[in-house]
Amino acid sequence: MKKSFGFLLATVVATLLGAVSANAQVKVPDDINALLTKYTCFACHRADTRLVGPAYVDVAKKGYKNERIVELIYKPEPANWPGYPPMAPMTQVPKEDALKLAVWINSLAPKTAPAKAAATKKKS
Repeated sequence: MKKSFGFLLATVVATLLGAVSANAQVKVPDDINALLTKYTCFACHRADTRLVGPAYVDVAKKGYKNERIVELIYKPEPANWPGYPPMAPMTQVPKEDALKLAVWINSLAPKTAPAKAAATKKKS
């Protein structure tokens, strides 16, 4: 009986995770997915959907430098995200992994169009 319950539970979890992935607009690379899973980031965050914490695309819109995101992983500042519960410090994440995550988060920032002035050249 335990074996069938475990199989059923695993099937339900896989189905739910598949549904989340199917609705996601942002493809999370396998190496980043592994880090987000290992450090339990997925408990509160998704790439493009608000959960307990902000979506990573929303973090990217803030324009933080990679080093600043690393700092905030270790020592979150709840004032930066009103309307969300405070994030626990994630001091167990090695700096190298935190930096990989920060670089990926910033890769989600919207690409800005070149300034209109730069696109239109003055005729002499």
